[in-house]
Amino acid sequence: MFLKLTIGFLVFAIAAFQANAESHTVTFTNNCGYGTPTLKSQTGETLSTGGAWTSSGSALGGCGDNGEYCTLVEATLENGGSAADISLIPPHEFSVTSGFGYYDGCDGTGTDCTSSSCAMAYRSADDNFAIVGCGADNVNLAITFCD
Repeated sequence: MFLKLTIGFLVFAIAAFQANAESHTVTFTNNCGYGTPTLKSQTGETLSTGGAWTSSGSALGGCGDNGEYCTLVEATLENGGSAADISLIPPHEFSVTSGFGYYDGCDGTGTDCTSSSCAMAYRSADDNFAIVGCGADNVNLAITFCD
């Protein structure tokens, strides 16, 4: 059975626009041995199928399609106010160990979910403790599956 990471593990919705030479890169590490990480815009356009993707402005995100019944990593990358989290709010659910971390700013800041009891994941809309913020300009985000 073929399984894409977008369907099985990730939807990362992004809308990018120009803003003061701002730039952010999202990289993926897939240690699962199967699947393809896919980065999609809020309009459904495929921006990356596993390779690093760099925006030439803010990368504003939210939940999109194709991530139902799997672990969702969502993020907004914007100078002075980036935020990322792992969501297990239904219809999303734990599927594989997943994590993220900022780099080139706020290094070492991020979170991992290694089981369905992940304490640092969103489970309801008011679980704001799950948001991992970063105030650095031009910060980048690394997302890892099966870590």
